[in-house]
Amino acid sequence: MRVPFLCWALWAVAVSAQEGMGIPSSGDVRGQRDAVGFASTAEAMALVWKLAEAPPPPEKLGDVPPSGIVGIVCPHDDYVYAGRMYRLLVPLVFAPQVVVVGVLHPWKRLGLGERVVFDPFSAWRTPDGPVPVSPLRQALRARLSADDVLVFREASEAEHSVEAIVYWLRHQNPKLEILPILVPGMGFPRLVELATKTGRALREAMAERGWEVGRDVAVVISADAVHYGPDFRHTPFGEGGVDAYLKACARDKELLLGPLSGPVTKEKLWQAFTTWVDPTDVGTYRVPWCGGFSIPFGYLLLSEAFGGAVAHPVAYATSVGWPELWAPGSGLGRTAPANLYHFVGYPGVVLTRGEGKPQKLIGPPERAPKTP
Repeated sequence: MRVPFLCWALWAVAVSAQEGMGIPSSGDVRGQRDAVGFASTAEAMALVWKLAEAPPPPEKLGDVPPSGIVGIVCPHDDYVYAGRMYRLLVPLVFAPQVVVVGVLHPWKRLGLGERVVFDPFSAWRTPDGPVPVSPLRQALRARLSADDVLVFREASEAEHSVEAIVYWLRHQNPKLEILPILVPGMGFPRLVELATKTGRALREAMAERGWEVGRDVAVVISADAVHYGPDFRHTPFGEGGVDAYLKACARDKELLLGPLSGPVTKEKLWQAFTTWVDPTDVGTYRVPWCGGFSIPFGYLLLSEAFGGAVAHPVAYATSVGWPELWAPGSGLGRTAPANLYHFVGYPGVVLTRGEGKPQKLIGPPERAPKTP
């Protein structure tokens, strides 16, 4: 009997995802997609955490707000390149329940879109031990329709943008629980619709439990900035070199300090969205950021769930502009080159609640996780 094409296609996706895992999933515990660019042992995680404190720091774009922090935008590239950005941003997240809004890089290959993607796992493997999936996942699924959410194990296993940040979150907070949400490509109106529905569902689930924004729940948005060079098919300032590098970085910072800063609005996010992708064909990238869908979704979700949000760009770095973190013998390596003809930008944004008015620090100091 011939296998129907759809069944065969899903089987092929599952096999491909499993074969691509650096450390395979086991039962209902998700494994590790990337065991080269990211730490896979507790020793390696502790080492890169310490190494990432080394100067020079990322370029400062603004001050970190002293209070009211409810979320961040953090890169997801190799630790040896982006470690200083993780180390700067992740310690700003105090909440034990973290919604991690991830990129779904292979969304076109997987044939996905128009719905956010959840995973079915009960926990995720990390170098420091498993991280449970938050009960918020089930609470949101109960409030969202099947037209809005797809539960797809293989999509989770094929994607690295969430695990990259979760390992840092878990290293600083052993009591962490996560709600991973992957955002595939889709048109802006659908992004707005899904972010609004998901944010409303999150707000209701938090209210049921008596949880507070920032203290109990935070949002982390996974995103890398520009991918520049012939390999990325993006060379508007020439194939590479110092001049192209400086111009590409300047454009990134203009986006961060422009439409991605200040009170969150659909109008500003539309400006950013149409800079990144062709709105008539969202699979065509104008400026390739691994955040063209996760950032608008995450900003709007957070704003809806928490009663408004304000974005504060605080830092910027690139894969080639800072020294690599030297970690011989740790297993940490590179998944791609870094040079003036092949580089990636790293955005660092802090999000606060409301209209940016002074607020009491969310999360008492004694609840803030201690770092090594």
